[in-house]
Amino acid sequence: NKARTYTRSGGAPKLAAPTGVPPMPPPSATFAMEAAPAMGGVVANQPMAGDVETEKYPHATQNPIKEVAEQPVSTFSIDVDTASYANVRRYLAQGSLPPRDAVRVEEMLNYFDYGYQKPTAAETPFQPTVTMTPSPWANGKHIVHIGLQGYDIAHDKQPPLNLTFLIDVSGSMDDPDKLPLAQKALNILVDQLRPEDRVSLAVYAGNAGAVLAPTPGNEKLKIRCAINALHAGGSTAGGEGLALAYAMAEQGYQKQAANRVILMTDGDFNVGVADPNKLQDFVAEKRKTGVYLSVFGLGGGNYNDLMMQTLSQAGNGTAGYVDTLDEARKLFHDDFSSSVFPIADDVKIQVEFNPARVAEYRLIGYETRLLNREDFNNDRVDAGEVGSGASVTALYEITPVGGPLSSDPLRYHSVSAGGQEDKGDELAFLKIRYKLPGEGTSHLITRPITDADAVPSVDKAPEATRWAVAVAAYGQRLRGDTYVQAGYDWDSILALAQGARGDDPFGIRAEFVKLVRSAETAHSINE
Repeated sequence: NKARTYTRSGGAPKLAAPTGVPPMPPPSATFAMEAAPAMGGVVANQPMAGDVETEKYPHATQNPIKEVAEQPVSTFSIDVDTASYANVRRYLAQGSLPPRDAVRVEEMLNYFDYGYQKPTAAETPFQPTVTMTPSPWANGKHIVHIGLQGYDIAHDKQPPLNLTFLIDVSGSMDDPDKLPLAQKALNILVDQLRPEDRVSLAVYAGNAGAVLAPTPGNEKLKIRCAINALHAGGSTAGGEGLALAYAMAEQGYQKQAANRVILMTDGDFNVGVADPNKLQDFVAEKRKTGVYLSVFGLGGGNYNDLMMQTLSQAGNGTAGYVDTLDEARKLFHDDFSSSVFPIADDVKIQVEFNPARVAEYRLIGYETRLLNREDFNNDRVDAGEVGSGASVTALYEITPVGGPLSSDPLRYHSVSAGGQEDKGDELAFLKIRYKLPGEGTSHLITRPITDADAVPSVDKAPEATRWAVAVAAYGQRLRGDTYVQAGYDWDSILALAQGARGDDPFGIRAEFVKLVRSAETAHSINE
């Protein structure tokens, strides 16, 4: 399992701690206040997290069932974010069900490693895997499981890092699960820095300030001192902070390096430029410089997930959520290379279904990532980025021809009338389009989905497919989506997950099983 695997390729190499100098205590807060004007303000009567429930999430209506006769092609941008999974875990830990829009099924799926077959060349950075199994929650329907494994850059081939940490130190971050947790997460990251890496640090509250100029990665003590000196207080000029961070990143820009701004915040921008559309335009323009943006959310009460998603998608980056120290280690150690070393940009998936074999389909999740059919071949249309060693998982629920339809069949439709061929054993055709980092022209990978990909029952499906189906069922039930029938309850999900845990050395899948139980409990309490 990739998560919690410390020695596999793709993670940043470990370096020994500096020798000959005993550890120094963190400097006083005065250090940071002098270094960054943003830290000198104090705000009165600031609502604390939990006092007022003002969390914001992007609205998404579940994908509908579509008739292949009318719309045979499905197109979407990939998504490797995992923020929703950890944020939902926060709610369940408090005994509450999450808001419907806080649950993004694709981020539940992409939280896990499935052991997909690995590609062998960076020039073709994806290896697709496909399995089709009967649906466990809808008789007569099937689940098509599509997995893409990204190329894993070897340690000695990883480029230098040019990282600019942008930390929200406003008053809303003055909670143990916000700024203090962000500091611990960054200290985990510092352990992995190499001499050739460079790190800068900027902060924002009522205004923005530079705390640390570009510093070599082997000057760990200096970097830690700057991080540990931060404290919270003031309003939130997030737009000004982003402008400063990008300016610092561009100042230290290296053409052969991975250049990235890493933002840690609760997303509560309330001073200066706070309009998500204006910030989106700003970040989208800045990505043209080659500087990417990764966003990590913290805390609750005033958590603005809508802002986090807007910024990360516009900035060719990823979005994570840090709810525990274990999650901080997963994001900033175990999986860090997948969020900073890109292997492909503007990655799109398109599936064309064969009307001679498939009557209906629906894409499970990815509601906020849908694209138009014509966008697939348009290299000017932005899509998601994939980092070293990351994987992408997507599920379709399909109704074979002759199966139970959700809508009445068309009276006058004929497959032969359109001159289409049934293509024998092909149920669908999978296409993946991507750009190599820094390139403007896309490349194409294709694969037919055939009867050879099918298994006779869920019990006979590979462990990866059974696990993905269990996770998808969990996410859909949390959202209250209508397509998972009432008969497929929490105990059914639990049984499927229990049988697909497989090798789980660090307990990540075991934790999921506990979350299913917590969701069942919260559901019964909140009914």
